[in-house]
Amino acid sequence: MEKFTTSLQDNVSGLQKILRLDKNFDLIYKDMKIDGVDAGFFFIDGFIEDGIMQRILQYFYGLKKEDLRNADFFASAGLPYVEVDVETDVDMVVTNILSGVAAFFVDGFDQCVMIDCRTYPMRSVDEPWKDKVLRGSRDGFVETLVFNAALMRRRIRDPKFSVEIMRVGERSRSDVALCYIEDKADPRLVKSLKDKLSHLKVEALTMNVESIAECLLPGKWINPFPKFKYSERPDTAAAAVFDGNVVLMVDNSPAVIILPTSLFDMLEEADDFYFPPLVGCYLRFSRFLITILAVFLTPVWMLLLNNPEWVPGWLEFILISDNITVPVIFQLLILEIAIDGLKMAAVSTPNALSTPLSVVAGIIVGEYAISSGWFNAESMLYMAFITIATYSQASFEMGYALKFCRVMILILTEIFSLWGFVAGTAITVMMVVCNRTLSGKSYIYPLIPFNADKLKRKLLRIRLPHEYD
Repeated sequence: MEKFTTSLQDNVSGLQKILRLDKNFDLIYKDMKIDGVDAGFFFIDGFIEDGIMQRILQYFYGLKKEDLRNADFFASAGLPYVEVDVETDVDMVVTNILSGVAAFFVDGFDQCVMIDCRTYPMRSVDEPWKDKVLRGSRDGFVETLVFNAALMRRRIRDPKFSVEIMRVGERSRSDVALCYIEDKADPRLVKSLKDKLSHLKVEALTMNVESIAECLLPGKWINPFPKFKYSERPDTAAAAVFDGNVVLMVDNSPAVIILPTSLFDMLEEADDFYFPPLVGCYLRFSRFLITILAVFLTPVWMLLLNNPEWVPGWLEFILISDNITVPVIFQLLILEIAIDGLKMAAVSTPNALSTPLSVVAGIIVGEYAISSGWFNAESMLYMAFITIATYSQASFEMGYALKFCRVMILILTEIFSLWGFVAGTAITVMMVVCNRTLSGKSYIYPLIPFNADKLKRKLLRIRLPHEYD
């Protein structure tokens, strides 16, 4: 079917073949008559707002033939509804029907009247379980794009704030929205994102935001440090937009992508700004310190265990006094994998059993692991701190990047002692410095290139002077 004709029968039969109505129980075509004129519309049963559609149908039955002059007149003057459009492209009509829009046809119209009275199944906008805050907003993004855009609009009442929608995926045709403030966002980044999204050759966005991320940066998987910041908090996304970033939303995903992203952005959290500056600075410095310890605590301990003569007298308590049956390097590596196993088990465990599982894993397994000789108490202690430090990161991706660097430094330290530790640290620093954002800017901006005002704000919980104007 190349284009619509003035014959209702031809238009309906053509769409029925394309949509395969005989094989889809939820795709429905309802025919009707308006003052003796044949008409009908296609819709998906689960996406239609029943109350609105019922009122529209009641209005249709009261129309006269003179109200059916043409599609444009009918859409503008003959239909008492706001979200109405006239479409001539067959592919666009098919996509809109599959998105939930009702397609209305009238005998004699060579165009289709699109009535957007859809409603998507949606959970409540509860606070995300991962991005919780001690004080602040308790709402979160959901899987419906239009509601996520509304949560942003509620916080940004600026006429220069734009939410541009595109469709990505040759088969899925998923809705993707770019959110930015025109006079704050980098126009080159906005243009680059539009070009990349419009030319993406992908069948479907199966994994939503992750599919988009892998398409935008294909082959950039060697460096473990994340190039995107994900968030499920509308206040975090709105603050990023005010800072000149671009927020990328994907339908069916409660997480959004914030672009561009630097290392300092990954270490920021909403709690930093929901408390007074002094408390916010303390929280931020604590997070920086915990992040550094999460990478270097066990490698430094391993280095000192292998070179006990370097340990001063006041630090001798860090050495292992008990018998070591399993080499410490293997103890730490086994515990690294075991912690990930516990994470996966916790995700797959029903809520009613998650607490008993944590008790069993943390107390019983840990106690018997030490008493059986597999692990030393010091190894369990340091890995327990590492686990807590990992959960202090709001970003899963950053947590795993720190984990990979820690394991690499551990192995190099065990093999080459001090030079291995230095080499592992140098490789970690190089991975951070050489990592590039989607916009091509430095991953450690505003440190390189240096921007004193921006760096002060990233290190301290303060506001820039122009933000008070």
